[in-house]
This record gives sequence, structure tokens and C-alpha cells, in this order.
Amino acid sequence: MFTGIIESTGRVIAIEKQGTNTSFWIASPISSELKIDQSLSHEGVCLTVEAIENGQHKVTAIEETLRKTNLSGWIVGNSVNLERCLVMNGRLDGHIVQGHVDATGICTQLSTLEGSWEYRFSFPESFKHLIIEKGSIAVNGTSLTCFDVTNNEFSVAIIPYTYEHTSIHQLHIGSIVNLEFDILGKYVQRWLQVKN
Repeated sequence: MFTGIIESTGRVIAIEKQGTNTSFWIASPISSELKIDQSLSHEGVCLTVEAIENGQHKVTAIEETLRKTNLSGWIVGNSVNLERCLVMNGRLDGHIVQGHVDATGICTQLSTLEGSWEYRFSFPESFKHLIIEKGSIAVNGTSLTCFDVTNNEFSVAIIPYTYEHTSIHQLHIGSIVNLEFDILGKYVQRWLQVKN
């Protein structure tokens, strides 16, 4: 379980394909502090650390993960948002994020304002019931607040700290992002389905 507050960014150093799986070597300031078998959020995708060497760590995505996320489009040099699991005696500064991507979205607009940025994303309309005005959403693992929500689009505002300390600065119109909708909304939806 995560909070959506990005701890560090890493850089994709190498990509290895083995059958239908793809492994990624990531270099980051926290790689040497990790442990084998530890869960770590990469752009909002929970992956297991398999190896650690020389300030880098290795994770593998299976075919299902590659199909449902933007990992299949990663290239060497990409910046990647990283977050270690929530420590249960700490503060929950973002919102509850599982690291289980629901869908991918597409950046449709990008506005540079005086001191901040606004991004607009489209998403599959089948998820319209899981997003609300001023609600939380994880975009590439970053906990953000939605506004100007429609049945298939939403916007987020980015402050300078988030822009500089996450991978969001590398997004452009057409970029594919990982989206995880709020878990509370998913439980409410399920409860209503079962109740009816």
C-alpha cells in the first residue's frame, strides 16, 4: 500500500525481455536501500525488487502488467516515479494507493501558467463512476486532485515542487499515463452493485 507521495525518481538504465516478460534496471538514490522481495511503486505500478547492484535495482513486469499499464512504452533514459510502501505509523499525506493500475489515460492538454502547470487527461468512459470533482486520483503513482471532471476527462494542477520532483515534467500531449482511481469509490460501487 502506498500514499501517492513520490519519494524519489529513478532512471531506466536497461531493459531486458525474457519471453512475454520484461525486466527493467532502475538507477535511483534509494535503490541501494531496498531489499530483495520488497514491493516498490514504479509510476504507480507495484513491482517486486528482484536484484540490487551498484545503485540500481531490477524489477520484472509480466504480460498482464505490460498490457494494462504504460510500462511497455518505457525506454532507456525515462524518468520513473518511485515510492516505497506506506509505514503504518506514519502520516498519510496523499491518499490510499494500492499500486494496481485501473487503466491508462492520455494527456490531451498541457498549460504552463505563472508558477504552476495544468494537465488534462482522457480516460476510458467505463471508469466515469470512479472519479469525482475534487477527488483523489493517482497519475503515474502521484496522488493528485481532480477538477473539471467529465465522463472521460479530468484536469490536475501541478505545483513547482511536484513538477520538479516527479516524472510529470516529462509528459507531453499524447503521453500515456497510468491511472489508479480511488479505492473508496471502488468499494462504494461494489457495495451498490451487490445491494441492488
